[in-house]
Amino acid sequence: MVLGVAAAGVLRLGLAVAIAERDRRAARARRRHDRQFALLPGEQPAQGMRRMVLGQLDLAIDLLEAEDGAMPTAEAVHETRKALKRLRTLVRLLADQLGEEAAAREQALLRDAGRRLAGARDAEVIVGTLEELLRRHPRKLARPGVIRLRRRLLAEREQATTRLLGDHVARAHVLADLRDARARMAMWAPTADTGIAPLEPPFKRIYRQGRGRYLRASQGKGDRTAALHRWRKRVKDLRYAAEALSRNDPAAARRADAATAPNRARKRSGRRKRELIPGLARRADALGEMLGEEHDLFVLDQRVRAGGDCGPGTRRALLKLIDRRRERLRTRALRDGARLYGRRPKKLLGRLRRAYAREARM
Repeated sequence: MVLGVAAAGVLRLGLAVAIAERDRRAARARRRHDRQFALLPGEQPAQGMRRMVLGQLDLAIDLLEAEDGAMPTAEAVHETRKALKRLRTLVRLLADQLGEEAAAREQALLRDAGRRLAGARDAEVIVGTLEELLRRHPRKLARPGVIRLRRRLLAEREQATTRLLGDHVARAHVLADLRDARARMAMWAPTADTGIAPLEPPFKRIYRQGRGRYLRASQGKGDRTAALHRWRKRVKDLRYAAEALSRNDPAAARRADAATAPNRARKRSGRRKRELIPGLARRADALGEMLGEEHDLFVLDQRVRAGGDCGPGTRRALLKLIDRRRERLRTRALRDGARLYGRRPKKLLGRLRRAYAREARM
C-alpha cells in the first residue's frame, strides 16, 4: 500500500514536470513567433507591424530585466539597443497611423532609451576598431605605442561597461519607459486595410530621405564625415523597414518556383521580383556596415589625436592607416549607394506595390 502511494506520487510529480516543460516550450515558441522581424505567412502588413512592435518591446524588456538582482550582460545591452533601433524604424513606418504627436513621443522615448545605454558600446567599438586595424596590419602596427593604446582602451571599456551595467537607476528608468510604451502600443488598433497601401507613404519617405542624404554625401561639400554619419542612419532605417516588410513564407516561394519551373528565364525573373524587398534589406545592411566602419574609424582617429598613449611616430602610422581605410570605405559606400538609391522613390514604390499584388494572387 505504501509502495502504491509512493508510486502514485512519483507519477504525479513526473506528470507535473512534463506539463511544465510542455508549457515552457509553448511559451518559447510563442515568443519566437511574436518576435520574428518579418511578415509571417498570410499575415496582413498592418497586423504584422503591431506584432513586431510588441515583440521587439518585449524583447528589449526581457533583455534588460535581471533575475535575482543580477545585472544584464554587455551583450544583452547591445541586443537591447538593436531592438530599440528596429522599433524606431517601425514607428516611422506607422507614423501615419499613430498620428504625428504619438509617433514623435515614441520616437523621443526610444531615442533617449538608446542614449542611456550607449556608453559601454561606444568604448567597445573603439577597441574593436583598433583590433581590426591590428588584424589588417600586424607588422606595421607591431609597436609598443600601439600596445599601450590598446591596454588603455581595454581599461576604458571595462570602466564604461561596469559603470553602465551597475547604473540601476538608468536601467530602471529605461525599463519603466519601455513598459509604458508597450502598454500604449498594446491598445493601438491597426488599420483594417488588408494591403500594403497604408505603409507605402512612410516607406517612400524612408527611401526618399536616404536618397537625399546619399546625394548630399556624394557631393563632397561641407563636413563629409557628418554627412556620411547622417546618411548611415537613414540607410539603417531602409534596412529595417525592408526586413519588416519581407515575407517569411518558404511555402509561397516553393509554390512560385513550381509555377515557373518549365521556363528557367521566367523562374529567375519571378525569384528576382520576390527578392525585391529582402534584396533591398541585404544591400542596405551591407552599406550600413560599411558606413558604420567608416564612422568607427573616425572615432578612433579622434581618440588617437587626443590621447597621449603613443608616441609621435606611432600616432602618424596609425592615422595614416586609418585615413587610407576610411577613404576606401567611402569610395565603396558611395558606389554601392548609387546602386541602392538609383531608382526614384515613386518608381521603387510602384515595384513594391506590384510585388505585393503578385503575392496576394499566389
